[in-house]
Amino acid sequence: MTPADIDAARELLAGVINPTPMEFSQALSTLAGVPVHLKCENMGRAGSFKIRGAYTRMAALSEEERARGVVAASAGNHAQGVALAAQLLGIEATVFMPNGASMPKLRATRGYGATVEQVGSTIDDCIERARTFEQETGAVFIPPFDHPAIVAGQGTCGLEILEEVPDVGTILVCLGGGGLLAGIATAVKAVRPDVRVIGVQAEEAAAWPGSLAAGHPVPVAKMSTMADGIAVGRPGDVPFELVRDLVDGVETVAEDAIARAMLFLLERAKLVVEPAGAAAVAHLMDRAAAAPGEPAFDPDRPVVAVLSGGNIDTLLMLRIIQTGLGVAGRYLQFRVTVPDRPGSLSALLAHLAEQRANVLEVQHGRTTASLHVHEVQIGITVETDGPEHSAAVMDALHDSGYRPVLAG
Repeated sequence: MTPADIDAARELLAGVINPTPMEFSQALSTLAGVPVHLKCENMGRAGSFKIRGAYTRMAALSEEERARGVVAASAGNHAQGVALAAQLLGIEATVFMPNGASMPKLRATRGYGATVEQVGSTIDDCIERARTFEQETGAVFIPPFDHPAIVAGQGTCGLEILEEVPDVGTILVCLGGGGLLAGIATAVKAVRPDVRVIGVQAEEAAAWPGSLAAGHPVPVAKMSTMADGIAVGRPGDVPFELVRDLVDGVETVAEDAIARAMLFLLERAKLVVEPAGAAAVAHLMDRAAAAPGEPAFDPDRPVVAVLSGGNIDTLLMLRIIQTGLGVAGRYLQFRVTVPDRPGSLSALLAHLAEQRANVLEVQHGRTTASLHVHEVQIGITVETDGPEHSAAVMDALHDSGYRPVLAG
């Protein structure tokens, strides 16, 4: 796969997709001490970058191959990319998705006309079934990342980045199987070898650090991450060599950091991003927090963080928002013992109101062994402005004679 292949993919895709938006983020720029731009693949067709590679690969199929149809395995974004590309090209598509896959992704994949079957609980289960289907029917298997045409299609994102932010200094890209990172690195380094390209993985599904250290793809023993879009157990052979030779580094981020980044993007950038799509911003925020007051990257050259997708189940989004609020210190949970008589609760709530703490939940407990017969333990969850506000609320309660104990 060469830069010329990416240029050809760009021409092929010109009538299929429009360049995705590039949004400047003042909030992230202030945080990181360097201009930060967001490449919004979450706002692209089918809600992610996957249509780029899927269409590029499938457009190259012969008439005989198209007649046999295509088959894919995916947790969601690749499924939608394949389904949409098949619809545009008039090809029959079958997609195997794991049980428990996001309902919006299931509905969208079916909405594009693909036949969807749910198999097992992991992508590996789906790939095994898709390969069997390929042998049984002759359908062409469309991999999510491990094919030169797929990588070339994803690389068109890199060409857009160079056009939209010509003076870019660092590009942060989420990393799963490696197709997007390999494509962007190939496109960018061919023109601007001085630009740093960094891959970012969820640390609970990080196959790349060990693989790069070993010099070849090595499967990770286990994965447990909400970022299903980058939960890939083994790097692809095709992307591996490109990433190894061209990428400047691979970083990992914790689940809490991803949740915090999603909440930040929702509140400050008004962007809905799935967990995998927030990984690059999570790394940027981690870097900024590690050295407060100092630029996280070269202060004279902008950073571009790629938001790879925005296809997220609403219920999962709700849970992640709650997690993100907790990680950001915006939830304060504590227990306090008060006399079991009328007015005790209202007095406590009045103190919290004075401190502008928004009460979210109240629980009474009268059966705790440490309580006296005329006492009650109250569990309180409040929303605050952040860690400093939470500390001020606790101090004010102490000053008022309460003895709050943090929950957890």
